[in-house]
Amino acid sequence: MGLEIKVPPVGESITEVVLSRWVKNDGDFVEMDEIIAELESDKATFELTAEKAGTLKIVAAEGDTLPIGAVVCSIEEGGAAAAPAKTESPAAPVADKVSAPVAEKSGESYATGTPSPSAAKILAEKGVDAGVVKGTGVDGRITKEDAQKAEKAASPKVEAPKATSAPAVAGSRGERREKMSPLRKTVAKRLVTVKNETAMLTTFNEVNMKPIMDLRAKYKDQFKEKHGVGLGFMSFFTKAVCEAAKDFPAVNARIEGEEVVYNDFVDVSIAVSAPKGLVVPIIRNAESMSLAQIEKTVIELATKARDSKLTIDEMTGGTFTITNGGVFGSMMSTPIINAPQSAILGMHNIIERPIAENKEVVIRPMMYIALSYDHRIIDGRESVGFLVRVKQLLEDPARLLLGV
Repeated sequence: MGLEIKVPPVGESITEVVLSRWVKNDGDFVEMDEIIAELESDKATFELTAEKAGTLKIVAAEGDTLPIGAVVCSIEEGGAAAAPAKTESPAAPVADKVSAPVAEKSGESYATGTPSPSAAKILAEKGVDAGVVKGTGVDGRITKEDAQKAEKAASPKVEAPKATSAPAVAGSRGERREKMSPLRKTVAKRLVTVKNETAMLTTFNEVNMKPIMDLRAKYKDQFKEKHGVGLGFMSFFTKAVCEAAKDFPAVNARIEGEEVVYNDFVDVSIAVSAPKGLVVPIIRNAESMSLAQIEKTVIELATKARDSKLTIDEMTGGTFTITNGGVFGSMMSTPIINAPQSAILGMHNIIERPIAENKEVVIRPMMYIALSYDHRIIDGRESVGFLVRVKQLLEDPARLLLGV
């Protein structure tokens, strides 16, 4: 007796998944615990494994949306189903042979609807389909007179396509349609919800990145030798956000009903561009981490995101988000809040620009930073103060180590 393989529970808030890909084919022999398919929810991708060895019988097709508990396939006892597939191939010619005589037994002659040579020439010249002409000749054959009459009746209709097909456009004008993935549908829904249900504003500032760049250039080799990871910008920004949140706790809070929930920890969500869309894995308790620990966690989460290996727990929660559009060349943007959080910090590209220092114009590597926030919980004073504090910490990295 076959064993039914069903969609397993993959998270409390997930009620359905999409069968994104069959790893095995119908009729294949599979071993126990062998991966047979991939399921995709609105948050992550999961692997479906065989619960026993046997022959795979596929029930659901790729692209199907399946509720939790739905039957995906079954596994039958015995070997692979390659042999039955071969026995079906002769069936097609047999069906063809049976169907052929049926057409011949209709009440019409082979001559019915067939134009005479002269009639065929007229129809071809005028572009008239013989199938739309009723023959009045013997056994329904189309005569020259039938063709002439049909040509006169059809000629006004033939002119129209010639006029519309005249302009020729160089290059391809093809288009394709793709069904939105569960992840993309969820992202779209949440972004619209945030725009409609929050009082979102954005404040901007700029950061002189020279102190951090000088610090990295001085210690990057020693840092990598000691910790096994490079010293990037994300760790500095994460530490700066954690320090600034101590002075402005509303930025790290959220609204639940008629209450404001303040957190004494900072779980930083980092926006990562993955093959199937934007995901936001979380650095838990970032406020207690060193720069090296943050860098290691960022690399680990980014690698999992690119390989579609992130778990639900690694993407659930978060109290504040950092997104870096600068890696794609963005100069300035207004990031959208990652609900139910109340704020998000946007990093951008670093451009050398002239600025005034000590009454002199100098060239410095500058970055615009943006803080989008929910005005229902964060006032203008707090949002501007938070961003200024982040700027101060980044322009004087020693403060991150001394906590001043």
